[in-house]
Amino acid sequence: MAIFSDFIENIMEVFMDDFSVYGKSFDQCLKNLEKVLQRSKEVDLVLNWEKCHFMVRGGIVLGHRISERGIEVGRAKIEVIEQLPPPTNIKAIRSFLGHTGFYRRFIKNFSHIARPLTNLLAKDAPFVFDEECLEAFHKLKEALHPSSSRLIGTNHLKSCVMQAITPLEQRSGQTNDKKHHAISYASKTLTGPQLNYSTTEKELLAVVFAIDKFRSYLVGAKVIIYTDHAALKYLLTKKDAKPRLIRWVLLLQEFDIEIRDKKGVENSVADHLSRMKFEETFPMPIDDYMRDDQLVR
Repeated sequence: MAIFSDFIENIMEVFMDDFSVYGKSFDQCLKNLEKVLQRSKEVDLVLNWEKCHFMVRGGIVLGHRISERGIEVGRAKIEVIEQLPPPTNIKAIRSFLGHTGFYRRFIKNFSHIARPLTNLLAKDAPFVFDEECLEAFHKLKEALHPSSSRLIGTNHLKSCVMQAITPLEQRSGQTNDKKHHAISYASKTLTGPQLNYSTTEKELLAVVFAIDKFRSYLVGAKVIIYTDHAALKYLLTKKDAKPRLIRWVLLLQEFDIEIRDKKGVENSVADHLSRMKFEETFPMPIDDYMRDDQLVR
């Protein structure tokens, strides 16, 4: 990366030993490519010709297809997941959730859809792969279809937008010309004492969760949070709040946040999930760690 340090995020992106050169037009792309090849020549950097692709409208990067349309799951990866048979044991459940979980940022409501399967992973839970589990299995497969699993990049858009949802389902996005585009989806199950939080506490926890999850996107950006929970807007200025809420508010002060009211009808994604009832039998948290390589632009 040191070789191309002045090019990164301007005309190219680098990850380990792979890099992609881009441009807004064919001519610009040619000029940028010339700069990169000249730099490679100057430092005696040898490129593998068989792995090089020039002047393409899209390509596979880290298992994702990158193009002007946005970021999509690579077709080869989708085909592998589509061919997986219904799980017959715990090991197969873990394997399937591992495959789909890697692309969970493309799947809206992943935590809710996968819940019947994750319940089977709970300690001492009997392995009963019923119709509900089979439905969840097929829904996760369908969610990765190219027509529904496309996210846009993060460059050149005016502001970041999130929707606060209870339980913790989040969508991070951007707005451009008054249109909202999804960047990533994230979800997390409530466990332990969190299940006993008040509605307001859960709403604020959802915001804190999302801010932490999408920190790389949100630092230095204008963040607009849409919620149908009006009390959340006034909580940030409340002086006699619980210590836990005060700690969360302090964490949020690093960001340029604006909370806007949005009726449940308008905020349909959040409203649907916040009204939904969840079984509390065999609560099983889902690994929601977001790797840095998932932040590919």
